[in-house]
Amino acid sequence: MGLCLLFVLLLLMRRNGLCQQGEVCSKSVINSCGDCIRSGPYCVWCKQLNFTKAGEQEAARCDTQAQLIERGCKKEEIISPMNNLSIVQEHPLSVSFNQQEPVQLSPQKISLRLRPGLSTTFSVSFKRVQGYPVDLYYLMDLSYSMKDDLENIKELGRDLFATLNNITGNAQIGFGAFVDKTVLPYTNTNEKKLQKPCDENDQQCQAAFGYRHVLSMTPREDEFKKKVTEQFISGNLDSPEGSLDAMMQAAVCGDKIGWRNSSTRLIVLTTDAGFHMAGDGKLAGILEHNDEHCHMENNLYTKSTDMDYPSVGQLAMQLEKHNIQPIFAVTKNVEIVYQELSKMIKKSEVGVLSSDSKNVVQLIKSAYNKLSSKVTVTHDSLPDNVRVVYTPKCADARPPGDSEGICENVPAGQEISFDVTVTVDSCMTDKSFTIRPLGIKDTLTVTLSTNCECECEDTEDNSHPHCKGKGRVSCGICSCSEGYVGQFCECSIGDRDERSLRASCQKHNGTECEGRGDCVCGRCQCHTTESGSSYHGDFCECDDEHCEKFQNKLCGGNGKCNCGRCECYSGYEGSACQCKVSEEGCRTLNNTVCYGRGTCKCNRCECQGEYQRPRCQICLGCPDPCQTKLNCIECLGFDSGPLKKNCSVACSNSIHHEMVDQFTIPTRQCQQKDTKGCWMKFKLDQLVGEDNYKAEILKERDCPEPPNVTAIIGGSIASVALIGIVLLMLIKLLIYMKDLKEFRKFENEKKKSKWAEADNPLFQNATTTVTNPTFTGE
Repeated sequence: MGLCLLFVLLLLMRRNGLCQQGEVCSKSVINSCGDCIRSGPYCVWCKQLNFTKAGEQEAARCDTQAQLIERGCKKEEIISPMNNLSIVQEHPLSVSFNQQEPVQLSPQKISLRLRPGLSTTFSVSFKRVQGYPVDLYYLMDLSYSMKDDLENIKELGRDLFATLNNITGNAQIGFGAFVDKTVLPYTNTNEKKLQKPCDENDQQCQAAFGYRHVLSMTPREDEFKKKVTEQFISGNLDSPEGSLDAMMQAAVCGDKIGWRNSSTRLIVLTTDAGFHMAGDGKLAGILEHNDEHCHMENNLYTKSTDMDYPSVGQLAMQLEKHNIQPIFAVTKNVEIVYQELSKMIKKSEVGVLSSDSKNVVQLIKSAYNKLSSKVTVTHDSLPDNVRVVYTPKCADARPPGDSEGICENVPAGQEISFDVTVTVDSCMTDKSFTIRPLGIKDTLTVTLSTNCECECEDTEDNSHPHCKGKGRVSCGICSCSEGYVGQFCECSIGDRDERSLRASCQKHNGTECEGRGDCVCGRCQCHTTESGSSYHGDFCECDDEHCEKFQNKLCGGNGKCNCGRCECYSGYEGSACQCKVSEEGCRTLNNTVCYGRGTCKCNRCECQGEYQRPRCQICLGCPDPCQTKLNCIECLGFDSGPLKKNCSVACSNSIHHEMVDQFTIPTRQCQQKDTKGCWMKFKLDQLVGEDNYKAEILKERDCPEPPNVTAIIGGSIASVALIGIVLLMLIKLLIYMKDLKEFRKFENEKKKSKWAEADNPLFQNATTTVTNPTFTGE
């Protein structure tokens, strides 16, 4: 029972418009009627004279129509540009095909003049004529795995023509074949294998090729059968084939294929393998991307080994551009692959071939019926800031879409329609886009322009009384003559130029009067706010409505707003006057407020510098006082150091010191060297305030003993002498070692020498022997 009552209540609310969103004008900076119209689809302008009150800005003329009428603007004084639709060309739909160009889409040209943000809807009618011509291009995989299928296709020409003639009395068939690129790793590049890539036992085998166009479009069955019969199988190495290469050339080489201008264009691709796509060419060192142009000479694709395979996106774009609808007749093992491909190519179908392709005729018939009964209306690239939504009007309609509208199960001769809703979000002139049904040549050209300016039909009176005789009226507001400014041209600028006069109304060279007033004779006259109060300040920069809130009350209800800041009543404080004045939460143990190192606001300490809450007692980022107060400790405790001469002035106010024998302050001990090198020991206790310390300094310093000069000099001399003796001994040792080495070398050479025994011819013996010639020895 409760659910029923709720349902009835919702119906009543919907009936009374309570659930509907009302018209809203979201205004920004409005200085003219044109600015107002560009602000939103429901913004209109009141051109009625004296509509604005004294001090009220002219932007008040811009609002929804209901609001302006409620505030006293006459309906005939409201400027509200509307959408305009003009049908430029509308030929009636054709009933049947009679050898002339049939009309299957109407209208053919529409001109729209739209207001930004305001949608307009028009209807597009479509009717497929009976007996519309069909051009079917049979593209067959001739790799070795399709050998059995080729033999069957040669016998299916009669059935194929009979099926097409049942569909239309004006059918043509063409034939093409493909394998793959004739480079490694796709095809064996051995010269013999290129000429005969099949098994050695196969006598009927043609040379390897990428794509060959065999037969242009013909209505003759015998010619088709003859050309197909002449075809033989070929071969390659890898499983994927170059089918995308072949389809691209069949799509872009229209004059060689023989596509007619007015026909349903079909490509039937039969294969039992997957396909190569863009990027696969890198395996063969092919880096040049596919240029989507025709490259056929002598019916062969000449750039097969120079250009990469096309991408799926490139192929889909060219098929759509040339109104070609592919039918993928593939074997069961690759059905899923081609179903995914079909999702990326609009107006395409996938059918499963039997192992010998005998069901190909029935497959083509079934796929054609699906394609022809499905009507998809879409558009080419839209201009910037343009949105289109299609709503099909037919028995089996798909939901509305922003990229296409689809009607299914539409028989030939049945008229259907689509509601096309166009929205422009910004101003533009003379832009256009094209709407067309996929696979059909007919198009609808939509020309766009926008209504962004006001046509107020003002008089050309340059001395209008409303403008004090010093200007003319433009859409209800004054456009002043040269030398005059102001809301009603009441100010003469005299010798000053208008720019300098208006500059005096700009704060820091910004917006004139902050956009909240009018510059009259060099001074700002501020407007009133929506609540009735006035902006104020020299440049109208202040208002009393935009201060900080607390508990959804301006200044917490405990103060007044003045120029964006809260001025709190007595007993309250805070940026939104949200706190009662109290220091209870800021009191310390020694009954000070924040230890004198902060201020108490809203019962909380706001600490100075790096001092930390809650009581500003500890400073984590402050420098170490043991270092910063070192010079003061030295001069106060021992009357030395850099501050000796002005110690009382520099240190007495910040440090209260005491010389002690033992420490009594429970803080960290500091130990620092003074200027004489003695160690000073002291403790610091920070008192109330930021630079206020109590210091305890030990009376005795730890000073090191002076050095023994005599010992240092004597030791130095002895060290030098010792080093000299060691050096001399080292030199002597080196000389001895060198001599010993030379002597040993001499002894070794002496032992090795061999002296020859011979007489010196120059040697004369010192002994002389004399013989007596008369001596006989007796």
